[in-house]
Amino acid sequence: MAKKKEELDEETLALIHWCIEVEGFLVKGGATVEQAQEHIEEQIEWFTDQFYDGLTPEEAAKEALA
Repeated sequence: MAKKKEELDEETLALIHWCIEVEGFLVKGGATVEQAQEHIEEQIEWFTDQFYDGLTPEEAAKEALA
């Protein structure tokens, strides 16, 4: 039986794309891709707050690296 694909809302998609951009800035700051992904996953609530607070991906990455 085929599984029904779950569609994500625009807000969730925007957050995912924002996190992908944050990942790029974390890597530019010296993290490996794996480290950046792991950090975002472990701290997703913090990153979600930063997203809704209006930080840019670069600003969030700088805060995370501080």
